[in-house]
Amino acid sequence: MLIIQVKEGDTVEKALKKYKKKFEKTGVVKQLRERQKFTKPSVRRRETIIKAVYKQKLQIGAIEK
Repeated sequence: MLIIQVKEGDTVEKALKKYKKKFEKTGVVKQLRERQKFTKPSVRRRETIIKAVYKQKLQIGAIEK
């Protein structure tokens, strides 16, 4: 359950904006989308390895953003 601290002068729109930002940070929507499809453990492992290699190359400077 998300709790949003609303100050006395805040509007409803501002509170909604805070709620949406907090909700997005929790990663609920991302988790829901991941659960909709099944990915094999080997494919998931391969994706993490590819991401790690990419990040290492970025740190070294082999890849320009």
